[in-house]
Amino acid sequence: MPGPITATIETPRLLLEPLGVHHAEEMERVLGDPRLHRYIGGEPLTLEELRARYGRLVAGPSPYHQEQWLNWIVRRRRDGQAVGTVQATVTPEPGGHGPRAAVAWVIGMPYQGFGFASEAARALLDWLTAHGVGHIVANVHPENLASAAVARRAGLRPTGETADDEVVWRHPPGG
Repeated sequence: MPGPITATIETPRLLLEPLGVHHAEEMERVLGDPRLHRYIGGEPLTLEELRARYGRLVAGPSPYHQEQWLNWIVRRRRDGQAVGTVQATVTPEPGGHGPRAAVAWVIGMPYQGFGFASEAARALLDWLTAHGVGHIVANVHPENLASAAVARRAGLRPTGETADDEVVWRHPPGG
């Protein structure tokens, strides 16, 4: 398993900064649009709910869960503006073939359409692969064409599988 994240991941336009509870206030503004929940359900979290969630994410799961929660804030390099998040839940591969990860991304409404999600997702997949994660999946709602495009640009490919009514995308394909 990759171990705890301490380093920022850099891309030409973005910085992926390890999540901290102190990010809640600025992320409430980034993630506060109800339209972000069209395909994932629920509603935006209040500041206190977001602080509590980030506290749980930073603490991580209990060791007996045999998984890691890796979360980053996505920032534009040019001005440091937070634009979204990326995350990976890393678990042992059945049969001991190395770790596997389930990934997700969310980019705030004002920042969509600029390729930030694709760039951040690709950087996340590259980081996971460099840290020994051999199989990566993302679940995408079948009507969420923008997220499907992000998955494809990041190197994921759709499978014939579904999970919770979402299409399972996989990297490497067939992995």
